[in-house]
Amino acid sequence: MKKFVEWMVWILVIILIMNASLAWSAGSVGRVGFINLEKAVAGTREWKKEFASFKTQFQKERKLITVKEKQIKGMFEEIKKQGFVLDPKLKAEKEEKFLNQKKDFERYVQDKNEEFSRKEKAITEKMLKKMVKILRKIGKEKKLNMIMDQKAVIYYAPENDLTDLATKTYDRVNK
Repeated sequence: MKKFVEWMVWILVIILIMNASLAWSAGSVGRVGFINLEKAVAGTREWKKEFASFKTQFQKERKLITVKEKQIKGMFEEIKKQGFVLDPKLKAEKEEKFLNQKKDFERYVQDKNEEFSRKEKAITEKMLKKMVKILRKIGKEKKLNMIMDQKAVIYYAPENDLTDLATKTYDRVNK
């Protein structure tokens, strides 16, 4: 989840840098605001609520996966222990059953990972879109020429940090 948020932030940073370079080359640089976009989004009530729900679902699924994994390991241990005394035909049947269940389990885990990744991406995209609207509104109200992500700059004046303002505005607008 964190990787996706970072990826989205970097895309926005690149866009902001391109806009900034255009503004500087046009000589229209004036007031610039800065934001830690990741922190601003993660600080919202909506993010905390969505992430708590997501985390709960993820932990429930992780417990189910752990139980299934133990069952499959148990099957493997049973085959290993009884392998020498089992009838070859029965052993082959057990091994085939084990391999099929192991394959099904691996597919299940992969599907769940993809499902949770999609959910995380959808939550992040939805919230980033809302945050961008908030930032545009703040930029207009404060008569800023641009707002840049703090990751894109080496130094910025702390009084130009809009992170807390963006989080509070987001929470107020998205009750």
